Amino acid sequence: MFRLALILGVAAAGLASGSASAQADYPGKPIRLVHGFTPGGISDVLARAIGAKLHAAMGQQVPVDSRPGAGTTIASDIIAKSLPDGYTLFMQDITTHAINASLYRKLPYDSIRDFTAISLVATTPLMLLVHPSLPVTSLKELIALAKSRPGQIIYASSGNGTILHLSMERLKSMAGIDMVHVPYKGSPQAVQGLMGGEVAVSFSTMPPALPNVKAGRLRALGVTTAKRVSAAPGVPTISEAGLKGYEMVLYSGILGPAGIPREIVNKLNAELAKVVAAADYRQTLVALGAEPITMTPEQFAAHLRSEIDRLGAIVKAVGARVD
Repeated sequence: MFRLALILGVAAAGLASGSASAQADYPGKPIRLVHGFTPGGISDVLARAIGAKLHAAMGQQVPVDSRPGAGTTIASDIIAKSLPDGYTLFMQDITTHAINASLYRKLPYDSIRDFTAISLVATTPLMLLVHPSLPVTSLKELIALAKSRPGQIIYASSGNGTILHLSMERLKSMAGIDMVHVPYKGSPQAVQGLMGGEVAVSFSTMPPALPNVKAGRLRALGVTTAKRVSAAPGVPTISEAGLKGYEMVLYSGILGPAGIPREIVNKLNAELAKVVAAADYRQTLVALGAEPITMTPEQFAAHLRSEIDRLGAIVKAVGARVD
């Protein structure tokens, strides 16, 4: 019995030593950075910018893996079921956790318990767009037109339950208007549908919106932040354009599966803080009208919990639900 206990003790010590060594040598291979959206949207742009900076700092490739579908729940489930070794990370946003936790009746994972919070990396506005053929040049005119044509104006989103969908539903609720929803596979696809005249109105993330607004292919009526954004200073906030108090900010952060060793979490958090402080990363954000932000893992976890409560109330108020 003593000999068996000794053998087990030596084996356990060897495993602990190996685990400690693996943590000390982290990263020893490429780190996969997953997001749940189609290429070209804000999550893809941020993931690639962060991946490039982490590669330069940590000496390992950080390939970006786009896994769109089912309102980002496919990508979230991949992360929740990954090994907690720090080699599979998730570029999450307000849709993936704060909205989906209330939007879906049942998820194959727990939005808090099955993830490790590492850090926020950016906050970003959304932009309200219309096709140039729509006879409106302001939010007030859009609301007046929608009231005169109830159920006739069609709007696009990046998918059922995404932040673009919920943002428009909240706008409809606050303005007292009725428009018809057409979901696309992502924000770039929604913008393409808008430019092609398939729909008349859409919210969009900034990467696919800004170049088309600047080229005159689309018209911007407002941004969803509390103040105007430097990338489009002539575009009013939706609050100042007619819906006082309206604000929907898209935040993005890095998560991993539950159980990542604390040493690896701390190392990633420290490296992400350097990324967010870097001048070239900040220039990327400025071009998107976004702002850099960092948090400790504890602050980020608390933020996620509070956002689930806050957005859950909005989901309930607008009656959004996905079975």
